[in-house]
Formats: sequence, C-alpha cells, structure tokens
Amino acid sequence: MANDAKGEGIRNLDEQLCFAVYSTAHAFNRLYRPFLAELGLTYPQFLAMLVLWERDGQTVTAIGDRLLLDSGTLTPLLKRLEGAGLVERRRSRDDERQVQVHLTAQGRALRDKAGATDNAVPCAVEDSAVDKERLLADVLALRGALLRAAGAGN
Repeated sequence: MANDAKGEGIRNLDEQLCFAVYSTAHAFNRLYRPFLAELGLTYPQFLAMLVLWERDGQTVTAIGDRLLLDSGTLTPLLKRLEGAGLVERRRSRDDERQVQVHLTAQGRALRDKAGATDNAVPCAVEDSAVDKERLLADVLALRGALLRAAGAGN
C-alpha cells in the first residue's frame, strides 16, 4: 500500500475496486462496440432496447428506473432511437402525463440481429476461470450496496 504526503495509506490504482469495475466496464464497451456498430446503436441505446424487448410499451419512468437513468439522460437517448425508427413515444391513454415507449416493426426486428451481441460476452469469458453466475450475483449485490450507501447520503 502506498502512502500519501501525510503518511496515511492509500491504495494503488490496481488495488482500487472502483477502478477495477470502471476499467471492466470500458473493456465491456470495447467488446460490444463492433457488434453494436452493426446494429447502429450505442451501448446505452442497446440497454434501452433490451428493456423494451423484455416488455414493450413501458413508460419513460419505468425504463429510467430499470436502467438507473434520470429523464434528462434517457429522453435524448429515446429521441435518437425514435429518429432511427426503432421506437415510438406516445402519451398514455390512461394518464397523459406518462409517455410510453413502443417498439416499431424495425425495433422488434433488430432483436434477432442483436443475438450475436448477446453471445459475445459468454464467448469472451468462456476460457477464463470466472464463474459467470457467481460474478453476476456479486456485482448485483455490490451495485445494491452502493445504491443504498448513496441513498443514505440524500
């Protein structure tokens, strides 16, 4: 462990959990980039499409909650997906304050093309000693703990 100017310990970069997670996210983005380029999507757009492929017609709020994104980030993303002809945003008939997002035929058809992307990570991790199911559970538990800690400060 390295020491700072005051003599207090601070972990080196490679010992920082936050850096390990951050740099792993970048590695995922690099892995996904060629597949997503073929789909014409950015990674955040792909995530929004995943949510809609699971259940079409969700509200912007529900999509944002699922992706942990605020409306200021999500709305421009959805506008770009709409401009690409993949989704359509409509006011809810039940509550006009709510905007629902629906897949277009083109957006539904993109799901089949996206199958290759879904296989990219298992293929990349296949030869490693990583237990994917355990890792996913651990990462989700970590995310939950971090969100609880961040919420405690509000």
